[in-house]
Amino acid sequence: MNALPSAQPQFWRDPALPFAESRRAHSHATLSIGVVDEGESIFRSSGHSTPLAAGSLVSVPAGRVHACNPVPGSTWSYQMLHLDAAWAAQVLQHGGASGLPGQAHVLHSAVAYGAFCTLNATLFSSAPAAHKAQALTDFLLHGAWRHDALPVPGPARPSAAVARVLSALHERPCDPWPLPTLAQLAGMTPQALTRAMRAATGLTPHAYQIDLRINAARQRLRAGKPLAAVAHEVGFYDQSHFHHSFHERVAATPRRYQHAGQHSHQHD
Repeated sequence: MNALPSAQPQFWRDPALPFAESRRAHSHATLSIGVVDEGESIFRSSGHSTPLAAGSLVSVPAGRVHACNPVPGSTWSYQMLHLDAAWAAQVLQHGGASGLPGQAHVLHSAVAYGAFCTLNATLFSSAPAAHKAQALTDFLLHGAWRHDALPVPGPARPSAAVARVLSALHERPCDPWPLPTLAQLAGMTPQALTRAMRAATGLTPHAYQIDLRINAARQRLRAGKPLAAVAHEVGFYDQSHFHHSFHERVAATPRRYQHAGQHSHQHD
């Protein structure tokens, strides 16, 4: 969720559980499930807005562009869990549950909120990795995070031309992709492609690529690579641009994101 939380975010990661990452305190390449602890905010996606309040839970499928910003002048804090979509789908399949939701959902439920908080407390605790993995599995299979949730309408299905562009960006997210090159690939004018991309994803071609680069940067930072090397590898040749783009989407600087994750699994 793109937002400025009221306090510095805390991250939990564990090398033994590479399919999950949690944050206390933004498009994700993961299934994202979060709750609001305090304050009021507005969840926005594909031109639709849904109010959130303390105790609300929201789930967002991988790749769904969204924003969730607090009401101006209010204090706001939230927790956010990111799960590898392939892992989550496998857990649900093996557990005999329905597949991953294709839409974002919002739920106002004390039971769902409590279940999420219990899970996140376990993740941030000193419990063994196996115990945390089981807690994640149980939450996915038996948690109330999908029951009686209100779906948030999704974006329009991309055309074949836009799909070609999206495929190219995902295959080589760190390569330079000038708008004229993408427009030629789509067989459209740059202006037409920008309109079509915004309708299908909620983002311009440039903004979509920045999101993919930040996701690639997160993977490299979790692996412990130096910040300057990460910025260069994912296509940022200006450190300040990388720093600003990362903070805007992750609500933490690249250095804090990397170090916070290291500290969290030192205590696990």
